[in-house]
Amino acid sequence: MNNKDFIQALSRATNTSAKDTTKLVDSFLQLMADKLDDQNVLNIPNVGSFEVKKKTERIVVSPVTKKRKLVPPKLVLTFRAASNLKDKLKTNSAD
Repeated sequence: MNNKDFIQALSRATNTSAKDTTKLVDSFLQLMADKLDDQNVLNIPNVGSFEVKKKTERIVVSPVTKKRKLVPPKLVLTFRAASNLKDKLKTNSAD
């Protein structure tokens, strides 16, 4: 499902216009990004938790040239699904 399909499905489910739904989704995602910047962890009940983790710098070796290279530290976003979401996905995949 792409963004356009998602917006259309959500607008039908909530009986709102696609334009209003797009604004709502954009606002929600912007708020998530802002909260992750501030706190590094965002818990959404019945969905899961998003967390910003810092990966430390490390040295990697190119398999072809055998040269060592320093990879700088970076931030990565991780997601851990809530148990009830995992259970729902398991029961849907069993069908």
